[in-house]
Amino acid sequence: MLILAWVVIGAAYILASFGEKGHMPQKLYAFLAVVITASGLLHLAIRRLAPMASQTLVPIATLLNGIGYVEIARWNPVAASYTAFYSVLSAIAVVGILFFIKNVRDLDRYRYLTLVAAITLMLLPLIPHFGQYVNGARMWVKLGPISFQPVELAKILLVFFFASYFSANRELLSTPTQSFGPFRIVAPRVVLPILIAWGLTMGILGAENDIGFAMMIFALFISMLWITTGLKSYLGLGFALFVTGGFAVVQLFPHVHSRISMWLDPWSAHNFALSSQLANGWFSLSAGGILGTGLGLGQAGRWVSFATSDMITASLGEELGFVGLIIIISLFAMFVGEGFRIAQKAQSDFVKLTAGGLAILMGLQVFFIMAGVFRLVPLTGITLPFMAYGGSALICNYLLLGFLLRISHANATERIGGNVIQVTLD
Repeated sequence: MLILAWVVIGAAYILASFGEKGHMPQKLYAFLAVVITASGLLHLAIRRLAPMASQTLVPIATLLNGIGYVEIARWNPVAASYTAFYSVLSAIAVVGILFFIKNVRDLDRYRYLTLVAAITLMLLPLIPHFGQYVNGARMWVKLGPISFQPVELAKILLVFFFASYFSANRELLSTPTQSFGPFRIVAPRVVLPILIAWGLTMGILGAENDIGFAMMIFALFISMLWITTGLKSYLGLGFALFVTGGFAVVQLFPHVHSRISMWLDPWSAHNFALSSQLANGWFSLSAGGILGTGLGLGQAGRWVSFATSDMITASLGEELGFVGLIIIISLFAMFVGEGFRIAQKAQSDFVKLTAGGLAILMGLQVFFIMAGVFRLVPLTGITLPFMAYGGSALICNYLLLGFLLRISHANATERIGGNVIQVTLD
C-alpha cells in the first residue's frame, strides 16, 4: 500500500507539472526521494518498534500528505518546501512516540497533569509579545523565527484527560443516583470537574476568538462522554449547552457574529466583502464539476484566498472534481474507521476511550473545515489534516497517528499473550 501511495503521489506531481508548465517537473527526483525516504524510513521504524501495528494508517496519511503537497506546490513553492521539511519532522515525531511510549495505558496516571498542560498551552497565545493575531484569532505563538499553534497539541492532551476521567468514573457517569424533581440525574460532584475543565477550555478559546477550535473541543467532549455512558441525555445536555453558548458568543464576539452573518447570507452587499473567499471557493468547486479540470489546470490559487490552507478543499475540488473529493473523504473515513477498530480491540477502558477519542478528533477536524467550505456550518480556520499547509497542525496529526499505531500494536501483543496463556491453561 505504501508503494501504491508513492506511485499515485509521483503521478500527481508529474501531471500537475504538465498541466501548469507543459513539461516534466525539474525537481521530480528530489521530490520522490523526500517522499520515499521519509515514509520508507518511518515504515522501517514501525517494523522495528511496533511490528504488529495497523498496516493501513501510514499509507493513508502518506497519500493524503502527498496529494496536499502537490496542490501546495502549485501555488506556493515556498510553503511547499516548508511542508516537505515538516513532513520529515512529523515522521521523526511518530518514531519518537513509538520509541519513548511503550504502553499508552501508562499515561492514565498523568490525568490532571495533561489537563494542566493543555490549559497552559491554550493560554500561551494570550501572553503579551508572544501571542499573535492571525485572521482575527489570537491562536499563534511566535518565538524568534518560529511560529506555532499550541492548541494543536492541547487538543490531543484533552483527549487523554477526558479518556482518563471518563474511564475512572464510568459507572458514576452512567448511573443516575440523585433526584431532581421528577427526574433522576447523575451526581453533580461527578459531572462538575469535567464541566469546569470544559468551561475553562471554552473560555480561553473564546478569549482568543478561536471559535472553530472551541466548537471542535465541545463536540469532542460530548462525543466522548456519550460513547462512555451511552446515555442520550448527555446529547440533549450538549445540544442545550451548544445553543446557549452559541447565542452568547455571537452576541459577545464581533468576529463570530461576522462569520455567522456570512454563513447565513453570503451574497448580500454587506457581507460579500468578507464572504468573497467562500464565494470564490464555490466558483472553483463549480468549475471542477464531476471529474475536475485536471491537476495543474485549475485557477483557484489565483482567486481564492488561502487556497493552500483554509480553502485547500476548494483547490482540490476544482482540479480533482467531485470524484476526487469523494476519494479524499473516503480516505479520511478509512482512517477514522481504522481508529474505531483499534479502539474496539483495546483491553482497558482508558485505552479504548483514548483511541476512540483520537479517531473522533480526526473526524471532527475533517468535518468542520470541509463542511465550512461547503457551507454546511460556518467557515472555521481548522486545518484539513495532512493536506493543508501548517507545520504545527501536520506534526500534531502525525503524533495522533503515532499514538494509534502504539495502541494497535499493544492490542495485538496483548491478544497474542492472552491466547498463549489460554493454550497453556488448556
